[in-house]
Amino acid sequence: MATPRVLILRAPGTNCDQETAFAFERAGAETELVHINRLLEDRRLPNAFQILCLPGGFSYGDDIAAGRILANQIRHHLDDVLHEFKAAEKLILGICNGFQVLLKSGLLLDHADGAPPATLTWNDSGRFEDRWVQLVPAGTACVFLRGVESMYLPIAHAEGKFVTSNAPVRNALADRGQLVLRYAAPAPAAAGCETDLDTPVPFPHNPNGSEANVAGVCDPSGRVFGLMPHPERYIEHTHHPRWTRIDRREDGDGLAIFRNAVHYFADSLQTQS
Repeated sequence: MATPRVLILRAPGTNCDQETAFAFERAGAETELVHINRLLEDRRLPNAFQILCLPGGFSYGDDIAAGRILANQIRHHLDDVLHEFKAAEKLILGICNGFQVLLKSGLLLDHADGAPPATLTWNDSGRFEDRWVQLVPAGTACVFLRGVESMYLPIAHAEGKFVTSNAPVRNALADRGQLVLRYAAPAPAAAGCETDLDTPVPFPHNPNGSEANVAGVCDPSGRVFGLMPHPERYIEHTHHPRWTRIDRREDGDGLAIFRNAVHYFADSLQTQS
């Protein structure tokens, strides 16, 4: 199997890059941690990679707003480079802070009129939430979620509430199948929550009050994906908070996201060789 290469973009304050690299390598990829300053110095760097990942953490200390400074660097200095990467049908993944950056930079959802159609803002609780949540994919558009029926993953954020600029924007995103990952309550309360936009999942199952219970969003192609939960934190069986009390599993739920990304490009590269 051909081996895709993953560029993991770091910035001051990023702190999940090593775990993300481990997850991609466990899935069969080669990884390289690249500081944002290196990319600004050599804008050709992404040409050597098939997958770009913006990991979690607190880029630039989340000063001003979570992910805002790194997003502005991308918009003002790397917009053309990363849109070329996207147009080449490569994959882009943003996790937690990386999701915030993708939304605020316009890489995930186009800022057609100069204003973002959606953003991530303060949790309804008004505080940092650190817990595990149940998740259910919605639709089949997202490359990273292919074959996934449900996931149990940790979240850790203060600004994770997904909000759209208005109801028509939210409905349009839903109609295009872009609201691809939802928070769900434990069964039987979870029945229908993943598809019914008008049925809110209560706190703490929806840990931030996101509209339509949204935990992850993709672009229309399904190749650019951002999510607030941390899949890289549940790769091994022993990462589960109750691992001693559940049946042993071969892999943690989060590994499927990285494997899907690797297989998408491994199959493509194998065909070309």
